[in-house]
Amino acid sequence: MSKYIVTGGAGFIGSNIVAALNARGEDDILVVDRLGKDEKWKNLVGLQYTDYIEGDEFRQAIHQDTLDKVSAVFHMGACSATTEKDASYLADNNYRFTRDLCEWSLRNGVRFIYASSGATYGDGALGYSDEDEVTPTLKPLNMYGYSKQMFDLWALRNGVLSEEIVGLKFFNVYGPREDHKDDMRSVVNKAFGQIQKEGLVKLFKSYHPDYKDGEQVRDFVYVKDAVDVCLYFAENRRVSGLFNVGTGKSRTWVDLARAVFAAMGQEPKIEFVEMPEHLRGKYQYRTEADIAKLRRAGYETPMTSLEDGVRDYVQNWLLAR
Repeated sequence: MSKYIVTGGAGFIGSNIVAALNARGEDDILVVDRLGKDEKWKNLVGLQYTDYIEGDEFRQAIHQDTLDKVSAVFHMGACSATTEKDASYLADNNYRFTRDLCEWSLRNGVRFIYASSGATYGDGALGYSDEDEVTPTLKPLNMYGYSKQMFDLWALRNGVLSEEIVGLKFFNVYGPREDHKDDMRSVVNKAFGQIQKEGLVKLFKSYHPDYKDGEQVRDFVYVKDAVDVCLYFAENRRVSGLFNVGTGKSRTWVDLARAVFAAMGQEPKIEFVEMPEHLRGKYQYRTEADIAKLRRAGYETPMTSLEDGVRDYVQNWLLAR
């Protein structure tokens, strides 16, 4: 029997959870994923775990109730493409699969920690509060965000968020082991590649009168902080609920670009380019996680600043490869 299950275990946040567990001396881990034909498998190289299973086989085991009981499930497996158009696929993969695994966990007394998303907040017009009374009012801008919202609402409606499980609304996560995400990679990762190839960073122009080019803002959270929050809730089962995971402080895209240049020891050179038409009506100009609820839940560790996180990522991972 494995002590932990990590779905999406070869993915970005999931593989970092496996690495963090390994750093704590834990290798009794069942990794679940769909490796497919991309380079995601490379995230598993060097990690220690007891077994690997493909997602479809794992889902069948859930339905047949043949899985061994574990201490905790970290459910990070999902389609994270905000541009995915197949709504039926997203509803099944991001909502129904999550619900099936949650119900199995509840039946077996297993701690269930799942990835929601800051994308559930839509354009931010209703703010970024993770309080339960706010959640049903949110209006995501894309089907990815809504597929995450679907499960949040199911869990809230059935009372399990307040009693047994944890949902984590990750904001803009960046850090090691995201190379496979292609266009869904963080702008930190993309900017690093642009600087290496062209000596500059390209950022989208603004189409909102309240924001100058490059001054659109996001809450950028280092993956090491996101993982630490996951492990905190695995260790503290007395606390449940839906929580934002961010720094609580929004920063501009220009701030991010300058941080990457600084980490690479280069002077900033930024070019503003047109945003694709299909994104303009679904673009978030501001995100900022309200993390008061997370702090009330007992998580007191300071979040890594943008500059410190980017420096660590660039110098100890991207440049070290």
